Amino acid sequence: MKQILILSAIAAGLTFASACSSAPETATTNRAAANTTANAATTDTATTANTAPKTDNDAPAAIKAVFPDAQSFTTQHKDIPADKIASIEKDTSSKVPDKDHHSYLAFSTAGGARKQIGAATIVKVDGKDVVIVYDNKDGSPVIKEIRAEGVPAPFLAQFASKGHDNDLLLGADIKASGANEAQAKAITEAVRVDVLTMQALYGAAHKH
Repeated sequence: MKQILILSAIAAGLTFASACSSAPETATTNRAAANTTANAATTDTATTANTAPKTDNDAPAAIKAVFPDAQSFTTQHKDIPADKIASIEKDTSSKVPDKDHHSYLAFSTAGGARKQIGAATIVKVDGKDVVIVYDNKDGSPVIKEIRAEGVPAPFLAQFASKGHDNDLLLGADIKASGANEAQAKAITEAVRVDVLTMQALYGAAHKH
């Protein structure tokens, strides 16, 4: 029996913009959605000194399944600066899979107003989609839940509420908890890279 669990995205009422801050958006038909991100809770982000993210209006089925109440989606493509890639790879001993990072914003039009209801990313692990949903804590992205088919729920549940300040190391704060050891290690490493990437692209500047 397939098991699915959510460990990361933004709860209703909280916007991805509040968790992140980004460079000003260029003119586009998605200006309203982009401005939500651009008006993030802080302007002293660690990483958003370069170009604004490109956007489009679709999302993979795995993302749509996470947000069944969403009427529309915006996909953001944002280049990870070379220095941030080097820092992430040094910290994790893992490769950043692509300098073009994708995040997906979900919107509802309930009540006649378009409102952001969540944000998530997808990481590929051995051909499997692992959906990471992000929440906001003090201006930085933290994992809310993760979904991955066929992965034990107790393993995935350990990632909830963790962010860039957590080690996210298998055998330390993350245990295999019923998952195959190799799969658990691969997922943990992929999630760790994505968390640090989200912090680099959208998180508030470090204050510690």
